[in-house]
Amino acid sequence: MKKIIKMRQMSDNQKGIIRKVSATGDVGRRIREMGLVKDTPIRIQGRAPLKDPVAVKIRDFVLTLRNNEASNILVEVDVPEQD
Repeated sequence: MKKIIKMRQMSDNQKGIIRKVSATGDVGRRIREMGLVKDTPIRIQGRAPLKDPVAVKIRDFVLTLRNNEASNILVEVDVPEQD
């Protein structure tokens, strides 16, 4: 089953596809310039000990985002069906 969640809600090693970047202004421009655009596959590589920032694997590189930036990115993920 597919579900749309904020990137900051993703678990370590979870994969997904970016469906929307809702940030505007300088933050939105910066996020898009880093390659975080619609239909891009990503994987959460890990998090800092205090859960901020988050490391994101995109294409052949890893970048880090603060949680407030990751909240502006909606990602489609697979969610296991519950019985």
